[in-house]
Amino acid sequence: MPSRQSVLVTGAGGVGRAVIEHLRADDVPVRVLVRRDDDRAAMLRRLGAEVVLGDLTRPETVAAGLRDVSRMYFAMPVSRDHLLAATVVATVVREYGGLDVLVGMSQMTVSQMTATSTDESHQQRLHWLAEQVLDWSGLPVVHVRPTSFLDNPLFTTLAARSIRDDGTLALPFGDGRTSPVAVADVARVVAALLTGRRGHLDHVYELTGPRVMDMTEMAGAYARALGRSVVYADVPLERWREEVLSRAGLPAHVEDHIVTMCRLHRENRYDRATGDVERVTGVPAQTVEEFVAARRDQYLGPQPADRLG
Repeated sequence: MPSRQSVLVTGAGGVGRAVIEHLRADDVPVRVLVRRDDDRAAMLRRLGAEVVLGDLTRPETVAAGLRDVSRMYFAMPVSRDHLLAATVVATVVREYGGLDVLVGMSQMTVSQMTATSTDESHQQRLHWLAEQVLDWSGLPVVHVRPTSFLDNPLFTTLAARSIRDDGTLALPFGDGRTSPVAVADVARVVAALLTGRRGHLDHVYELTGPRVMDMTEMAGAYARALGRSVVYADVPLERWREEVLSRAGLPAHVEDHIVTMCRLHRENRYDRATGDVERVTGVPAQTVEEFVAARRDQYLGPQPADRLG
């Protein structure tokens, strides 16, 4: 593949790393923009990616990363700099030109927001504004809007703790319904969009699990996957924030975002499901039961090997 078909990836976290793995498996040249040359950068090199140091808020390093690149995946962790980074990327790409597609990681909450809505977190507002900037840029932008991730600590480490302690899925979601999506499924979609396997690209893809369920139904999916009783325990949001979240030592911006996500779940703002994962990749999104069953040890701890009598 000519070098002009290479892909620039920013944000090498869960989704980004999986996207890189997919691209390299197809022998697509990948350049990754990272802020530090650390162990993670070494791991990316072992995957076959070219690693360059840079900062999405510094135009000169973004320009260097874009050299001889035709496609870009724009993403970054939860950060107050999200809008600034999106603006820098849009202005630099406009000046240098040449991108066939820019796939931007957003959030599904954006689909319910307006210019003046105030119920969302500051991070969700930054995503909404970043989408506006990228659209105004006139670039060939594709927005990917996943709902809550199944890999989120809410559904993994915190869920595992309460399941081991007392057999509960203890979350502050009330009667809200949700359809979380696995990181692996989102990465498959992004990789497919970056390699142009679909041909024509839509402007927005909203990614969810295969169906919505309330938390009692979700606890049932955990129970089936783990082969043990799991029931949903609704925890008052403020108590959960004080007893669980505040002890995690997260930055205030991140904590506020998580609390808002929980509140919006209680208000049933996550009650939606789409078939976009299957539409793009040809493979359905994982169910909660499939996701949990593949991680039994994470939820239950290592299990002793069966003894032969």
